[in-house]
Amino acid sequence: MGDLTVGYAAMLEQFGPIEAVELSEYAEQQGFSGVMAADHFQPWVPQQGQAPFVWNVLTAIGERTRGDLGPGVTCPSFRWHPAMVAQASATLAHMYPGRHWLGLGSGEALNEHVTAQYWPEAPERINRMFEAIEIIKKLFAGSLAGRDVKHSGQFFKLESTRLWTMPETPPEIYVATAGPVTAKRAGRNVDGLITVGAPLEKIEGLFARFDEGAREAGKDPSTMPKILQLHLSWAPTYEEALENAMVEWPNGGMKFPKADIRSPFELEQMARLVRPEDFAGRMVISEDPDVHRASIQRFVDLGFDRIYLHNVGRNQREWVDVFARDVLPQLTR
Repeated sequence: MGDLTVGYAAMLEQFGPIEAVELSEYAEQQGFSGVMAADHFQPWVPQQGQAPFVWNVLTAIGERTRGDLGPGVTCPSFRWHPAMVAQASATLAHMYPGRHWLGLGSGEALNEHVTAQYWPEAPERINRMFEAIEIIKKLFAGSLAGRDVKHSGQFFKLESTRLWTMPETPPEIYVATAGPVTAKRAGRNVDGLITVGAPLEKIEGLFARFDEGAREAGKDPSTMPKILQLHLSWAPTYEEALENAMVEWPNGGMKFPKADIRSPFELEQMARLVRPEDFAGRMVISEDPDVHRASIQRFVDLGFDRIYLHNVGRNQREWVDVFARDVLPQLTR
C-alpha cells in the first residue's frame, strides 16, 4: 500500500475548461495532489452547465501542475473505439512521464448514446469494456515492442497497427465500478480500482472481490491502487451547503441507477423529487470541516491510497483554502 494522496476532482460538468484548469492549479498550490476529471459529453443536469473535452483539459492541466493526471473515467466502447483511447492516453503519458493514469468505465447513456448506437444492458456494457481493455493493453505492449497488433473479437475489430507515439512506460489502467463482479474481473485484468463514496461495508465487499481477482491472476493486491472519488458539500453555513447540494448536485441524492438516462433535462425533472434526507449515507453535507475530515478518514482507514475530493458548490477556492488548512493535514494513514 502506497502513501496517501488527496487530489482535486475537476468537475467538467460544472466548470468550463479555463476555469477547471485554473482551479486545478490553485488546488495543487494549496496542497492537493493530482487531478481527476471525467469524460462527459453532457452534464448531469442543465444547472451544472458544462462538458468540455476531457483530453484537452487534462493536457492544459498538465502544463500548469506537477501532480498525477487521470480521466476518471472515460468509456472506451461507444463514442470512442479503444484504439483512440489508447492513442490519447499514450500521448498524455508521453507528454507527462510518470504522471498519467487511465481510468476506464463501462459508460452511461448520458454520454454514450450521442452516436445513436444500440444501448445494451449492463452485462454487455461490462463485457465490451473488458474487451476494449484487452485491445488497449495489446496496443501498449505491441507498440513498445515495435510491432503491429490486431484484434478480432465479439465487439471490436482492429486491423494491424501500432501506436507511433508512446511513453517509455505505459500508463497504469484502472477500472471504475461499484459492482462486485466487475471488481473481481478488474483485479484480474487491470492495475487498480476506482469507486465512489458508498457505505463502508459495500466498499469492503468490493475490495474483497478485487483482491480475489488479483490473487487469481498472480498479483499482490496490496500493491494495487485503490482510488476513491468523494463528493461532498461544504460551505460556511449548513444552509448554504445544503442548497449547493440540492441545486448543483441533485444527482448525488438520487437513489437509483442513472446509467440508462439519456438527457440532462430528464434528470432535471427527476431532481425535483430529491429531498435533503436523500443525501444521507450518500454525501456528507456540513459546514464543519471536522465532520468532513472524519468522513474522509474512515475511507482512508478502509485502505484507499488516493482520494479525489469534489465539493459540489461553486465556492471552490474558498473550499480549497479551508480543506487545505483544516482537513488535509489532519488525515493519517
